[in-house]
Amino acid sequence: MDRAYEDDKTRALAYEHGFLPVVPPKINRKQPWDYDKELYKRRNEVERYFLRLKRFRKVFTRYDKLDATFIAVIMLAMIFDAIFM
Repeated sequence: MDRAYEDDKTRALAYEHGFLPVVPPKINRKQPWDYDKELYKRRNEVERYFLRLKRFRKVFTRYDKLDATFIAVIMLAMIFDAIFM
């Protein structure tokens, strides 16, 4: 989640599904809330990791029909990334 999705309905939906949204409120918000700034900074690390995984064409285009096969390809890409990158 980022600031583009920080409305009340989206936050309520996240809470409903058991997630804790760590997104800062927009600057023009009348009733801002507190959020974990350090955890929000770590969100960038996750986004960069997904970009690294998308370098693998098979992950990016999702050639595999079965979910299990696709997850296996993601695992192989993660292993390759950890060893060689």
